Amino acid sequence: MSGRKLSLLLFITLLAGCQSMSQPIRTENYVDINRFMGDWYVIANIPTFIEKGAHNAVETYELNDDGTIATTFTFNKGSFDGEQKQYHPKGFITDTESNAVWGMQFIWPIKADYRIVYLNDDYTQTIVGREKRDYVWIMARTPQIPEQDYLKMLQLLAEQGYDISQIQKVPQQWPD
Repeated sequence: MSGRKLSLLLFITLLAGCQSMSQPIRTENYVDINRFMGDWYVIANIPTFIEKGAHNAVETYELNDDGTIATTFTFNKGSFDGEQKQYHPKGFITDTESNAVWGMQFIWPIKADYRIVYLNDDYTQTIVGREKRDYVWIMARTPQIPEQDYLKMLQLLAEQGYDISQIQKVPQQWPD
């Protein structure tokens, strides 16, 4: 491909990304909240400040009787045998028609935007994003996913206006 064609392709991709950012982020039409509960391994993310250097990151959701979601986020800091960190934010479903839009509260009274933008049919792979497109989490029920699935999710995020160059794989290493 000539340099001129490559430049044009990059420009069109950049323009499409800018246009996507002006559009609201698309979420799943419906999430069966009971099926969504459980453990999710963080495959890749645009990390928040607490997640930088995380290894073996796992997000666990449990539906409370009052409809809130007890969340446990666990990871090893800096290496596989680094200090284990654990956080317990609370999730609040804000769109009960789709169950795809939540508020996630780490510190009262602030609720962070949390949107399920992709969920495969068998509830084994998901992407959680934010309207600002500043953070994202690619997660799965297993610590590894096929590379073609990962690339498909990156493409979906690019189409939603994410800068996919910021997405980092999270090291996962578990005993068999």
